[in-house]
Amino acid sequence: MCVDLTLFPLDTIKTRLQSQQGFHKAGGFRGIYAGVPSAAVGSFPNAAAFFVTYECTKSLLGAIGAFAAPHAAPVSHMLAASLGEIVACLIRVPTEVVKQRTQASPSSTTYNMLLATLREEGVRGLYRGYGSTVLREIPFSLVQFPLWEYLKTLWSRRQGHTLHSWQSAVCGAFAGAVAAFVTTPLDVAKTRIMLAKAQPQRAATSRWCSTTCAGPKAFQGCLQAASQGWHSSAWEVSSSWEHTKRSAALYCNIASSQMVLRVLIW
Repeated sequence: MCVDLTLFPLDTIKTRLQSQQGFHKAGGFRGIYAGVPSAAVGSFPNAAAFFVTYECTKSLLGAIGAFAAPHAAPVSHMLAASLGEIVACLIRVPTEVVKQRTQASPSSTTYNMLLATLREEGVRGLYRGYGSTVLREIPFSLVQFPLWEYLKTLWSRRQGHTLHSWQSAVCGAFAGAVAAFVTTPLDVAKTRIMLAKAQPQRAATSRWCSTTCAGPKAFQGCLQAASQGWHSSAWEVSSSWEHTKRSAALYCNIASSQMVLRVLIW
């Protein structure tokens, strides 16, 4: 929660940069903490759901012979992180929808935005963009966690002893920045899907976003996203559970822009 609240202004700027209406029309630098109640309410259960699922899945996979070998550690980390993101998104998406819509409409309050969403779109409106959020969070974790584990292993071998907390934080900050940069096109699509109102036609929202987010606009807010990923990861990796992580080999599965558009269209 401390991480989310501390970096909330950066998140607001990123959301407004990525919105279809543009940065200034979305509020500019006004109301930089608009939507913070939604983030505060969802932060703890969201993080708890992810890390409980992540650690349990990793432990279960480690008990299986095929995943017990050291060279299979990256695979178990990626599978555990992916399942953790799917479970966490059940809590994250509703709070994210309310938060981002409030960020793009600073004149409204979080409570009024929640009521407006339920009145106009029902409970289903709170889960607008669930699929695109999962498609963004899973690649983010696939890049961040194995890269973080690899950097820690490499640094530890070179200095000959276990890393200090600040060194793990530096590794996590770099891994988070890389993951945020790579997944920015997916993050733009997620933001615009969540901000979009219910469409009268049955056209797929993801298909609409794949056309509006193509080209240079796909990286709108990329620096803000990388900066947020850098600082957020630096705080998170210094927590106590970090010391239980096993060393891993580097695995960086970065999709090309064509593959990103195909995933969004699908």
